[in-house]
Amino acid sequence: MKNKKTKIMIVDDFALIRDGLKNLLELDGSMKVISEAQDGIDCLNKLNEKLPDILLLDINMPNKNGLEVLQEIRNNEIPIKVMILTMHNEIDYLLRAIEIGADGYASKNIKFEELKEAIDLIIHGENFIQKELLPLLNSKIEKKNEELDKIKSLTKRELEVLKNIAFGNSNREIATSLKISERTVKNHIFNIFKKIAVTDRTQAAVFAIRNDLISLN
Repeated sequence: MKNKKTKIMIVDDFALIRDGLKNLLELDGSMKVISEAQDGIDCLNKLNEKLPDILLLDINMPNKNGLEVLQEIRNNEIPIKVMILTMHNEIDYLLRAIEIGADGYASKNIKFEELKEAIDLIIHGENFIQKELLPLLNSKIEKKNEELDKIKSLTKRELEVLKNIAFGNSNREIATSLKISERTVKNHIFNIFKKIAVTDRTQAAVFAIRNDLISLN
């Protein structure tokens, strides 16, 4: 009895990349490319026709980008594995993909042998992140933990003042809003700057926005 081939769908807006990847994968003999798509909408439409075992998904595409496609796949509980395969090495893309539920993430400079191993790991229920990206991921996580510690060090009142700073409110406006004196506001701001390691209101506002302490919507 022949071993079952892994069914793959390739999603990339460059035909040359799709063709090259398909030829390499099918040379292996254990994989079969059953479908291709040139953008996010095309991908979602084709997933309605047939499901692969694993989707090799680019990020930067027209109509819907790869992260939007991944979000729809997870929201609709489509039972497939998804590996992000992209030119983007930015750590924020990696973190967002993991957060949404990607099973794997690699840049397009990955060696083919490593890609095959990654697909095999993912098909068997494991996750994969290209080893070259791990130092960036670990550094980002450490920095995020440091910022969480800074936020935890703030009192409830200091958090309220910080949020007001992020919204661009003056000391007088903050004092009126929180029903405290301007001198108390200044004391809070001094303590906030020290705790979150910033030197001005702009840096404090960036810190608040970066850590989702306020919504700009």
